[in-house]
Amino acid sequence: MRFQFLKILAKKQKYYVVWEGNVPGIFTSWVECQEQIKGHPSAKYKSFENLAEAEYAFKRNYFEFVKKNVSSTILKKQSIEAIISDSISVDAACSGNPGVMEYQCVETISKKPIFHQGPFKDGTNNIGEFLGLVHALALLQKNNNQHTAIYTDSITAISWVKNKKAKTNLALTKNNAVIFDLITRAEAWLKNNKFSNKIIKWNTESWGEIPADFGRK
Repeated sequence: MRFQFLKILAKKQKYYVVWEGNVPGIFTSWVECQEQIKGHPSAKYKSFENLAEAEYAFKRNYFEFVKKNVSSTILKKQSIEAIISDSISVDAACSGNPGVMEYQCVETISKKPIFHQGPFKDGTNNIGEFLGLVHALALLQKNNNQHTAIYTDSITAISWVKNKKAKTNLALTKNNAVIFDLITRAEAWLKNNKFSNKIIKWNTESWGEIPADFGRK
């Protein structure tokens, strides 16, 4: 009994504002609020933590207090819709720096694999991202595809492609000679070819991990 009594005391008092209902007003219980909104075709109501907030809200427009939630839903929907369906996505993974590196490409919407390269020893994530982008560009050109966009979550890789140069500080070793060969070939391809496919920075904050992500974070 004592436990239940304390539980009741600990329960916070809420105030329910009914802007539009059977009887508009401020109510101190959910049961009372339900009586005013039950059966009403366009009831508008919201709970508040204290009476002052409730009184202030009741004098104003309902949509001022739900606008934030509505906007968030709309913005989230718009963000998802903003992803270009005619696109592919590339990503790299590297265990260590330098370390074992690999990169891959998938269809953005279906996540269907397009290519996967590696693993390579003594590589870096930035190099993998760069090679993935150039590989994707070369593949699209080979297929006479100038319209499909490419997503990457690496600003560094985008800048390297733009400058046609991988500005890496990675040291050449006997283990990563093949990586340096790929870099040389990628840089040569960029200098000798033109492309119109858009390279777009993936919006991780709004869309989550890029579809080509290896899922090892």
